[in-house]
Amino acid sequence: MPRPRAQAPPCHIGWREWITLSAAPSVPIKAKIDTGARTSALHATGIRYAADGLLRFIIHPHQRRGGDETELVAPLVDHRQVRSSSGAVEPRPTVRLEVELGPHRWPVEITLTRRDSMGFRMLLGRTALRGRFLVDPAASFLLGSPSSPTRNGPLE
Repeated sequence: MPRPRAQAPPCHIGWREWITLSAAPSVPIKAKIDTGARTSALHATGIRYAADGLLRFIIHPHQRRGGDETELVAPLVDHRQVRSSSGAVEPRPTVRLEVELGPHRWPVEITLTRRDSMGFRMLLGRTALRGRFLVDPAASFLLGSPSSPTRNGPLE
């Protein structure tokens, strides 16, 4: 009988980390690692539905900095009812994007919403984290900064 494969231990990450999206690999985004949120969320504006099942939208990856808009295109997965941190339920388009966090890369379903007043332009929720990471709530940026040799783009 074959022996079960040993699984690698989950990677340790902090409560905030730099991520990139495969659709915009040179645009680092400071993300809050939010184990209290089921879904992942990304600040997006100018959302347009294309006839081919794709969604076009603009991301503004950095708080308090203009001129950093980037247009992305991703497959529309669903429309979901999401309860915000204020308790309000809102319908959100959901897309699938490949996320890169340190050496890890995997597809994540992300809801698009306005996060103008929030401290982070992206939340990485527990569904995206499950089985991959252990979160240290006292640590930040354990996987490096976007200016390190393994990352692309300018440091915020």
